[in-house]
Amino acid sequence: MISRIGEELMFNAQALTLRAQRQEVLASNLANAETPNYKARDFDFGAALRAATGTPEPDASLAPLRMATTNARHLRGEASAGLPVALQYRTPAQASIDGNTVDPDLERTRFADNALRYDAALRMLNGQIQTLQRAIQNN
Repeated sequence: MISRIGEELMFNAQALTLRAQRQEVLASNLANAETPNYKARDFDFGAALRAATGTPEPDASLAPLRMATTNARHLRGEASAGLPVALQYRTPAQASIDGNTVDPDLERTRFADNALRYDAALRMLNGQIQTLQRAIQNN
């Protein structure tokens, strides 16, 4: 019983952590909207949550590709430190002259959506904790 409660709380805690990390990635995209040659990045939240919780991937062929390096000075593509999945580059809907792939409207929309989902997950976790506290106090 206790392990099941811990698993449920851990799932929501991992979801909150991933939402916060995604918020940082999206904020970085917004902050670099005017930076020449900046490439917008994001990650698949569902895949990251499955990886963090140990849930198997529904189709192994959809696993993210890893970057190969041919020189020790190449970037390793590990900007997603702490993430269970790799960051992916976003394909722009319209090319820009300076090579920047950030679409500010799209980024603001995803930022707001992620913020709302973070808030909802936090409220759900708080509700679970309050329910556990009431159950413990009533017994």
